[in-house]
Order: sequence, then structure tokens, then C-alpha cells
Amino acid sequence: MPPSRTNRRREYLKKPVRAVDVTRAGGVGGLLEQFQSSSIQARNLGRCLEVWENALRDPKRPTIFLGLAGPLIAAGLRKVLRDLIEWGLVDVVVSTGAVLYQDLYQSVGGRHWMGSPEADDLKLRELYLDRIYDTYVDELKFEKTDRVIGRITEDFPRRPASSREFLGFLGSRFPDPNSILATAARHGIPVFSPALIDSSIGIGLTLHYQANRGRADRFILDAVRDNYELVQILGHSPRTAVIYIGGGTPKNWINDGIVMANYAFGREGEGHFYALQLTTDVPHWGGLSGSTLEEAQSWGKISRTATRAVAHVEASVSLPLLAGALWDRRKRWQGRPRLRFDWTRDEVRIRKVRR
Repeated sequence: MPPSRTNRRREYLKKPVRAVDVTRAGGVGGLLEQFQSSSIQARNLGRCLEVWENALRDPKRPTIFLGLAGPLIAAGLRKVLRDLIEWGLVDVVVSTGAVLYQDLYQSVGGRHWMGSPEADDLKLRELYLDRIYDTYVDELKFEKTDRVIGRITEDFPRRPASSREFLGFLGSRFPDPNSILATAARHGIPVFSPALIDSSIGIGLTLHYQANRGRADRFILDAVRDNYELVQILGHSPRTAVIYIGGGTPKNWINDGIVMANYAFGREGEGHFYALQLTTDVPHWGGLSGSTLEEAQSWGKISRTATRAVAHVEASVSLPLLAGALWDRRKRWQGRPRLRFDWTRDEVRIRKVRR
């Protein structure tokens, strides 16, 4: 073989795949670190841990956005998500309404029950039980939750408001220590849901609308104000990181936000500097949930120099592994200051505060 070809071969053969040794992992953190030298989705998941830790240790203190989509509460991830907020590993949450609704459903006493994907759905309907793949929820308790949301909304100021304001208000009304919304409200973490009415929270708001229809001073959900408030956060962030659990509207909205901030509002900067995604969607159908982070670079949504990773592993498996690894390695990020968001109507001032 010619020497030139031998040298080219060496360029490809620099890092050997290392066998995963679970007897020497020493915990979830050690296991995912070993994954970084393995292959296929294990390597991708290990890379996701590396990207998240890089964002946590960046001296520029990026603002970390967490996008949530999918049946995450039904999957048993409520406390995992709550813990990410409690530990200060994310700064802003953007979620589908369904995830937040099922958080509230548990706060008012609802439960998710182990079921079967092969259940007779017509019989379930007779019993007012709803199925989410292999999980059952109580339709009667759903109705109660809808009505609780409608009644609580009566106490919200009768004016236009963003989803961030409204969800912070809801979180403040439920002292549930395991609640995502209550934990975010306690720490002042903004929670947005740009498609809030596409959920059972929207049903509760419709009940409120029905009771107040015709009143000029009723509460109004202002979705465009969501955009403006997101841009305020981005405009005050020297650097941003994004963590997408699933895809959908939260992923698209956070990505669009950086475009709005850069060219519509004069933010001078890059796209998101760190990006990771856990998804089961694939890019070849052309949908946003499966689109690659590289594709987002063509839009200017992800920085051309971003560190990024995608693991095609369903969230009920991958997110607890990531969270557990971060907790195992918490000495690496526990000194990181939290962000405090001081809102004056739709404008925000962001401060760093020590834990």
C-alpha cells in the first residue's frame, strides 16, 4: 500500500471503540462517560451528556432552554423534570400544554395507572378511562382538573397576559413539592407554552371564557406577547443552550426565537451555542421534530460553531439516564449561579445569583 494511503487510513483509525464495562461504571455518570467511547445511540447519549455539561461549565453562563414534548408525565418523568428545575440545570422551560396539564392533574390528586397497549379501548371508554399507550388516566379526574383551572382563572387579573404569566400564576396556586409548575414558580423560572390552548388547559380556559363571554375586562391569553417576552430573554443572554426532549412546537418556537432576536430585534450574536435533542423521530420525513440540528444551522437557529448531539432514544429511557449522570457528577456544576428574572410587564432584567 502506498505511504500516502497508509497515512490517510491513520486519519480514520485514531480512536478505538472501547467495550462498555458495567462492573467499573461506578454509577450512571460513569456509565454514560463510557458510552462516549462506545457506538451507535450509546455514543450519542454519552455525547448529549458532554454537551449539557459543557453548557453548565461555560464561563459565559449560557441561558439554558428546555423544550418538552411527548407523553412525558405518563412515562413517569414528572419528578425527573421537576428535579432538573430544582437543581438549576435549566433556566427557561417551553412545553406543550399537555405536559403541564398532566402535571396539574397530578397536583389535584390524579394518577397515571399502569395499563396495556392491547386493552379494549371501547371498554375503557365505557368506564371513562383514557389510554396513553400502556398508561391509563381518569377522564372524570380530567374533567375535575379542567374545572379547577377554569375556577382558578377567575382570580387572575382581567387583562391580556402571556402564557408565562399565566403558568407562573397556576404554579403559585399549587403547593405540590413534586410539581413542575410549582417548582418553577418557586424559583422564578419562566415557563412558556406557545400552543397552550392545544391541551386540556385550553379546555379549562374555554370554561372560563364561557362564564365571562361578553365581559370587556375578561382575561385574554396573548400569544404574540409570548414571542416578545422570549425575545427579551434571548436579547439579555450572551449565549444560549437548548435541550429538546421530543420536538414539536417547543423546539420550533425556541429556534424561531433566536431568529426573531437576531434580525427582527437587532440582537448581535449567534444561534444557539449548545444544542442536544432526545427524539425518536427521523429526518427523512421532513418534519421539524426529526430535523437535524445541522439543518437548523442553515436557518441560523443553531450556531455554526455549536457543540451539539442527538440521541435517537425514547425519553422514558434516555432522560433519566442523562439526569442521573448529571446528578452523579454534580460537583462539576453545583457552583453555577442561578438566573433571576425580574419582569416589568413584558420586559425582563436577568441577574445572576449565587446558590
